[in-house]
Amino acid sequence: MASCRFCLMLSLILSMSGSMLFAQSANHDSTPLSATLDPGETSDGFYHNNFFGFSYRIHYGWLDRTDEMREASTDGTKATVLLSLFERPPVAQGSDVNSAIVIAVESLSSYPGLKNAAQYFGPISEVTEAKGIKPVNEPYEFPVDGKPIYRRDFMKQISGVAMHQSTLVMLSRGYVLSFTFIGSSDEEVQGLIEFLRFGRPAKTSGNPPKASK
Repeated sequence: MASCRFCLMLSLILSMSGSMLFAQSANHDSTPLSATLDPGETSDGFYHNNFFGFSYRIHYGWLDRTDEMREASTDGTKATVLLSLFERPPVAQGSDVNSAIVIAVESLSSYPGLKNAAQYFGPISEVTEAKGIKPVNEPYEFPVDGKPIYRRDFMKQISGVAMHQSTLVMLSRGYVLSFTFIGSSDEEVQGLIEFLRFGRPAKTSGNPPKASK
């Protein structure tokens, strides 16, 4: 069951952070986006991205699957994964949701007419609802450290277990930047979001605590 949950999360995350099925891109450059953007770096339990000016505090023991997610992207010239973390391996058995964090970026030129981050959720909802993943609210403003960010929350029942997801989206420097958080409850998801910081350095002493279920 755990591996099936991973497949579901993988397909959802890719659709949320790389939905080029709905894009009309005028960019025919074959250079992977990951080769032209600062991929950021991980050190002392934190991921830092200077280009977009944010950091994320990594839970101790979580698995970095960024490379695998990049390889699974449908079109690396238009979107790339900056960070992909899972609580446990996809083959590991578990009775609850395999919590995850995925940070991705897309070229804004792939979305002609996109004026604000809230509009990004339009085509995304078509994909998620087709997979049985239901939005629980409309996109709403959710500033993080003063940054203009929009958020939408989703949920799906899997064999009696609720998978909760929140995706935060912002437009920055000609790109669409998305942060997707998955957990077994709204409280867990909110706890994951709180480790995201903009415009100020995060403390680097000690190990981040494990997420509570």
